[in-house]
Order: sequence, then C-alpha cells, then structure tokens
Amino acid sequence: MSGKSAAPAETAREELRRLHFINALFARLTGHDLYLAQQINDAIAFSLTELTEQIREHPESAARYDDAFNAAAARLLTRFFAGQPGHGFYHWDALTTLTSATPLFARVELMSGLKKLAPFRESTLLITNLRPALLPPAQRETVRRRRDYEEALAYVQDLAAARTAPSADLRLLFL
Repeated sequence: MSGKSAAPAETAREELRRLHFINALFARLTGHDLYLAQQINDAIAFSLTELTEQIREHPESAARYDDAFNAAAARLLTRFFAGQPGHGFYHWDALTTLTSATPLFARVELMSGLKKLAPFRESTLLITNLRPALLPPAQRETVRRRRDYEEALAYVQDLAAARTAPSADLRLLFL
C-alpha cells in the first residue's frame, strides 16, 4: 500500500481494514480495484489532517479518528450517489436525535427513505451510527443493549425487504 498511516498509532491492520471498507463501500466507483480504493482512502485521510494533528498531541482521543473517518466516507458516498442519475440514494443517521434509533422513530424515518427510493430500480440506503445509538461507546455493553441493537438490525432489514419491490435492487449499507 502506498499511502501513509493516517493516525499516528495506526497499525497496518487498521489501515488494511479501512482500505477494504472503502473498497466495499465504493465498489461501483472502484470496480474493486484496491489502487483506486487506496486513492479514496488517502483523500479521506488527507481531509482529516487537522484531527490527526490533534491526536498526535492527545493520543487518548485516537478513538475519534474512526468516527470521523466513517463520517467523511458517508459524506463522500452521499455526494457520489447524488450525481448518479437513475440511482436512488437515502441516508439515515440514527444519531440525529436521542430518539432516532427507537423503533417508532426509526420506522418513520426509514419509511420516508424507502418511499423516496421506490421509483428507482437501483438504490442505496445508507444507515449510519445505529450501533453507537444503541450501544454507546461511553457506556457498558449490556445484554439488553446488545439485544436491542441486534433487533434493530433485523428490523431495518425486514422493513427494507418488505417495503421494496421484488424487481428493485436495494443495497443496504450500515456504517
């Protein structure tokens, strides 16, 4: 891999994980070419240069890098799909409000997105921050929180399957 490590304490394993993440996320753009995925990875890392400098000064805040990287990738993916004619795209951030990830509010938000995607033969539904909404990193992972998260994943998948035409190609992405 040609790119330098984005975060100072980053291991080769973390860099490889991010590269494969970008390759899968932008498969329509890269055609699964790892060289192109590395270019996107480097561009996202470059956009986070200021955060990287802050992490060098305060290594205890290194966990924020992954969150910032995922948010930057989601923004880039949103811009990419916005320019794709004939391809529907909807982004739902489960951390928009404190109640966003609860079943009632999630249903309203997801139904709104699925209605927007209905006219398209191909579409992508991007769901971000569902895990941190239900399993907050600052709190202990309890059996109940873990069960709520797993139920939310299944709920989203079942709702998308039930409300999407069989002829439609819906890609469901969780970040």
